[in-house]
Amino acid sequence: MTRIDGRTPDEVRTVTFQADIAPHATGSVLVSFGNTQVICAVTIEESVPRWMLQQNVPGGWLTAEYSMLPYSTLDRKPRDSSRGRVDGRSTEIQRLIGRSLRAVVDLEALGQRTLWVDCDVLRADGGTRTASITGAAVAAEMAFRRLIAAGKLTRSPLKQLAVAVSTGIFEDRCVLDLNYHEDKDASVDFNYVMTEDLNLIEVQGSGEEATFSEPQMLEMLGLAKKGVSDLAVLQRAALEAFDPKEVA
Repeated sequence: MTRIDGRTPDEVRTVTFQADIAPHATGSVLVSFGNTQVICAVTIEESVPRWMLQQNVPGGWLTAEYSMLPYSTLDRKPRDSSRGRVDGRSTEIQRLIGRSLRAVVDLEALGQRTLWVDCDVLRADGGTRTASITGAAVAAEMAFRRLIAAGKLTRSPLKQLAVAVSTGIFEDRCVLDLNYHEDKDASVDFNYVMTEDLNLIEVQGSGEEATFSEPQMLEMLGLAKKGVSDLAVLQRAALEAFDPKEVA
């Protein structure tokens, strides 16, 4: 089976990480999963939320925000600010991003700091949440390395990279890393978040007016593990090329 973009069923899209895309952030990347592009920017605040101080909770905090820019889709998407509220999908995704990164960040090692993760979708072609998590993990480690270079940390609080990828059933075949064309017509859709050593952080999956078998579920898990392994190699390569001493 050859897909519309020429990939095999077990192949992720072309993935790139462009460092320091947001000069005023402590760490940032423009992550591209094929035509999907997301700016992932991490800002460090030298304080923690009031509830942590009131409850004497040690360490720091990590929180995420996610948005799709108006021109990221074929039809203009109104800004949340114009509607006076964040839509339910964005709220769900930013909570997923936050949970995913808190699973791999040692918040006590962060110290009394808040790590803000902002993921802004420039172009949406399927998999914006998985691209956001994968890019945000790289941006977070870049920020930590800058804090180490500045003498504010002695080691990185990142225990492992978080990696995310989608799988699904499209035209009766299990496929990896769905683009929009596949995602909108998929009969089954899964999102996997894992550590780079393939431990699960979160799994989201459902049939779209369809059912799926246990063997198909296991096949999609196998595809996801391959995708996560491939993506982790790219994440590590991006970090190896990163110089924390360069001015962001």
